[in-house]
Amino acid sequence: MREWWRVLAGELGGLVLPAGCAGCGAGRSVLCGACRSALSGAGAGPVRPSPCPAGLPVVHAATAYREAVRAVVLAHKERGALPLAAVLGAALAAAVRAGGAGGAGGAGGGGVALVPVPSARHRVRARGHDPARRIALAASARLRREGVPARVTPVLRLRRAVADQAGLGAVQRRENLAGALEARPGAGRVTGWAARIVIVDDLVTTGSTLVEAARALRAAGIGAPGGAAGAAALVAAVVAAPADSFVRRGPGATRTDQKTCE
Repeated sequence: MREWWRVLAGELGGLVLPAGCAGCGAGRSVLCGACRSALSGAGAGPVRPSPCPAGLPVVHAATAYREAVRAVVLAHKERGALPLAAVLGAALAAAVRAGGAGGAGGAGGGGVALVPVPSARHRVRARGHDPARRIALAASARLRREGVPARVTPVLRLRRAVADQAGLGAVQRRENLAGALEARPGAGRVTGWAARIVIVDDLVTTGSTLVEAARALRAAGIGAPGGAAGAAALVAAVVAAPADSFVRRGPGATRTDQKTCE
């Protein structure tokens, strides 16, 4: 109960007496216009880490992970700035739409299942909330208001302890996460109504987390890369990604497709 009141007080305090923009520190608003614009999702598009790990599904990101965006993501994730979930959720919704889940009826005329990457229980306790799930809930609400039948389906869970990914290289991250996730019993029911399964997180760097999440879902018979006949498409969407991971498009582009990294 004390923890619940602490979280609620933090939300209300941030709304009533903001210390300054979470992105740039200017003014006395939760998020200034310029930083809100950086998270509008106007530049949402496909991203591919380099090197691209095997098993990575097609990933779309709303914006580049730098400066104000980095500050907002960290303020929400590590410092409990819960009012920021709404704008981060809107950005995530833009990434989901960029990946093909747009318009009434969603992808392929069916629903869109947002599957948040799970956090370790001790991390959730330390932070006082689950960042990926909170952002996913905000994104699903935004998508439904836009006519997309989306819902959050937290069907993944950790099956063993993992080390903190911060400070680990790409190879170390893959080794740390290999076999760490599994689908919950009954998770396969999501394929009965969803035409698109979207793994969601706040950030992608090396892609190791999304690879493991996709592996766990496929092991449970959930989703198929690109949407094979009779199967829901399995893709991913994040709020932000490194600027150099966005796939270039148009004349002179060296990476114009949106292929998986199988």
